[in-house]
Parts: sequence; structure tokens; C-alpha cells
Amino acid sequence: MIIGLVLVLAALSLDMTTSPPGATAAPARGDAPEPESGAAAPVSVFRGYAFDTCVAPTADTMRRWKSSKYRAIGVYYAGRGRACKNQPNLSRSWMNTVRADGWRILPVYVGSQSPCVGAKNKKGVPIGRYPTSQGKKEGRDAVTRAKAYGMRAGSPLYLDMEAYAYKKAACARTTLAFIQSWNRTVRASGYVPGFYSSADSGVRHMDVARRAGEKDLPSVMWFARWRTAPRLYGEPALGDSAWRPARRIHQYAGNVKERHGGRTLVIDRNLMHAPVARF
Repeated sequence: MIIGLVLVLAALSLDMTTSPPGATAAPARGDAPEPESGAAAPVSVFRGYAFDTCVAPTADTMRRWKSSKYRAIGVYYAGRGRACKNQPNLSRSWMNTVRADGWRILPVYVGSQSPCVGAKNKKGVPIGRYPTSQGKKEGRDAVTRAKAYGMRAGSPLYLDMEAYAYKKAACARTTLAFIQSWNRTVRASGYVPGFYSSADSGVRHMDVARRAGEKDLPSVMWFARWRTAPRLYGEPALGDSAWRPARRIHQYAGNVKERHGGRTLVIDRNLMHAPVARF
């Protein structure tokens, strides 16, 4: 299971910050899902704190926020389900500028949502009757948009699937078929398919699928469990040996205000040891 991506990661010089609590990686082991044919390009890994916010901040705000503990940012770069479709600051030039300032990028794609999604504002973009075709179409879109921003093969693309009622069998099948198709398409293009959802919803669903022997599952897991201490391991929704090493992100707080360098943002807080975009 761990042969593909782990061998790639092992060949890299990991981009390390000082180790936050809970960030220590265990020895490589376990049965987390791996690409049937892994990305040929190298993978860049970052370990430390990250934040994400709905609208990409200005380059000047990003420069001011270098006074914070964060060194990576989640960017909602594409997808029909994005809440903030208007991204006035986001461009290839913005990517180059913030990267030159030392920021790492977590590209987030908010595509079609599960037919049993809980959030009212996401019900308008359901997966539909043909999840495999839809997943392939949106996987291609995710890669095309990533390339337009200068992100190269080997970059992770994180599919954002908001909380859904995964215990509803028909809905779970549709949602999983879409995710698997999206993953296959992204992976076939040389990119790394990641997955974001709530720990007790989509993330738990992916772990159930893993234990059932399903293929074409995400290579990186970004789990939201708020109001807890930041930690990468010990998450009850995930098998202890799954999605490790260097393949986890914990979103441990959401919709909080922080001010750094004279600029205030509403953000989600994350601890990560996982791939970031390559340029």
C-alpha cells in the first residue's frame, strides 16, 4: 500500500519547520491507499502550521502575516462549489509573489458536493446522476486550473467535500464514485489527489472505504476536527497506520479572527505534515 508515495517522499529533503505538538511522524507502515501508478514528479512536503481563508488575501497582507506562526496557506483556487468565487487577488503573479516571500500553497478545489451534504449553501451543486463522468470532468478541470496558476505535476490538489450523511448507503455510493473518479483523473495527470472533509463525515467515510479494500482513494487526508488540540495522529476517524507519514493535515479551529502585522483575517487553523504545491 505505502510503496508509491512513501518511496517518493523518502527521496526528498523534507521542508521542515520547528516541530509543533503532535507533528512527529511515525515510521512508515500501514495500509493507507496509494496511487496505482504514482506521480512521476517529485513531491514537496511541508511540516508546520497553515491557515486557510475564503478569499486569498492581498500580497501585502501575506507579507505582513509573516510575523505569524503560519508558513502555508490554503487557497480556494477553483471548483463550482466555491463559496468565494470572486478572488480579486488570486493570479499567477500572486502565486509567484507569495512564494517568493516564503509561503507554501495548499490548492483547494471545491467541486460538486455530495447529494446528502448538510450545509444549505452547498446543496445547489450536487454530484448528479453520473458521478463517475462528473468526477472525471471535474478532475480534468482541477488539473487545468492548477496548471494555469503555474502549479506543476507532483502538486497536491485537495478536493473539498463538505460534511455529508455518509451512512445513507445510496448517497455514500454516489459520493465515493465521484471521489474515486476525480482521484483517478488527477493522479493520471501526475498530480497528487488530496481530500478535505469533516473528521466524522467524509474522512470517516474514506477510512471505511479503505478498510473495505476500495481503490482510487485520496493520497492525502485533511481532516476537520475543531475545538481540539492540533495533532496529526490519534484521530479517531482514521486508522492509526493510515495516511502516514507526511500525508495528514488537521484543521483544528475554524472561522476565527487573527491579526498580524496590522491586518485582520477570518481563518481556519491547521497543523500539517503533507505535500504542498510545486511551481
